[in-house]
Amino acid sequence: MRIAYLTHSLESCWNHGNAHFLRGVFRALMALGHQVEILEPEDSWSRANLVADHGEAGIAPFRRAYPELAATRYVGIEQAVDRAAQADLVIVHEWNDHALVKAMGERRKRGGGFRLLFHDTHHRAVSEPEAMRAYDLSGFDGVLAFGEALAAVYRRWGWDDQIWVWHEAADTRLFHPPAGSAERSGLVWIGNWGDGERTAELESFLLRPAQESELPLDIHGVRYPAEALAMLDRYGVRYRGWLPNARAPEVFARHLATVHVPRRHYVEALPGIPTIRVFEALACGIPLVSAPWDDCEGLFRIGQDFLMARDGEEMRRHLIAIRDDADLRNALVASGLERIAARHSCGHRAGELMDIARQLDTPERSAA
Repeated sequence: MRIAYLTHSLESCWNHGNAHFLRGVFRALMALGHQVEILEPEDSWSRANLVADHGEAGIAPFRRAYPELAATRYVGIEQAVDRAAQADLVIVHEWNDHALVKAMGERRKRGGGFRLLFHDTHHRAVSEPEAMRAYDLSGFDGVLAFGEALAAVYRRWGWDDQIWVWHEAADTRLFHPPAGSAERSGLVWIGNWGDGERTAELESFLLRPAQESELPLDIHGVRYPAEALAMLDRYGVRYRGWLPNARAPEVFARHLATVHVPRRHYVEALPGIPTIRVFEALACGIPLVSAPWDDCEGLFRIGQDFLMARDGEEMRRHLIAIRDDADLRNALVASGLERIAARHSCGHRAGELMDIARQLDTPERSAA
């Protein structure tokens, strides 16, 4: 099958977590023999920020980790639509411009021989519903939502049986345990500060418990304002700045455990949707402790694949237990790896997408 995906950026993961999943699922689709063309705007803000901070060298970790992937950087909506329309299946990510989404739908309505899906991997459907309703999806064949709670929003908007849940997952070709055993110490958290929507949670579920459990904490991420950096300094945190996602496995491999602190929108309005860091951490074989979220879709086995803390004090106790109990660490690692291998790899998601394509009656033509 020929698949075209219009993304915000393939090359840059600077404040762009969706790139993690797309890289892995594109590679999995190509391994199945499908032709994949990735289209991204030449002026994407994620890539622009990355290059501004790190120069073109900031793209190098992606290119080393994914030599088989390359994006076509287009100039202008017409060029993007013309190229994408040559595929059998076209998927448009929700970070694209409203005008591009509309133009792609109009081409489909004028008799385009492709099937067209909208891919939503964000909380804006509940945090900024007007902005999401402004997308003209009238020419689309359906919507991919990265969780059941988000799919329910689209059903309320009239999509009914044209909505599919397509969770993110780990690229297990890149995210896996280290080949050899090395000394591990301290905690690591990889995440962006964002717009302050989880400041209190980061302090109560990450910074304070790490300090009280006497576990040194390294933090990687971007968009940390002065007040955030001052808070990290008060807690003795080592702020490491932006981390290319392709290097996350080697960082996980040096640490004893990691912590998941979901954004408030996913706790309160979109339950059941973990960030991709949960999948990636478990795939790397690092013990994980999470702040509360409702795994209402049963993606994981809480208390077995990872530990969950109801409050800061329980987080402190969990971290101490992981610090002092090698058997507990080993059990969590083994269970988490088993769950990823059974249900949550990009290979699984590639297969799910092909099932969806068959439901859309998309002609399947292999790369051969």
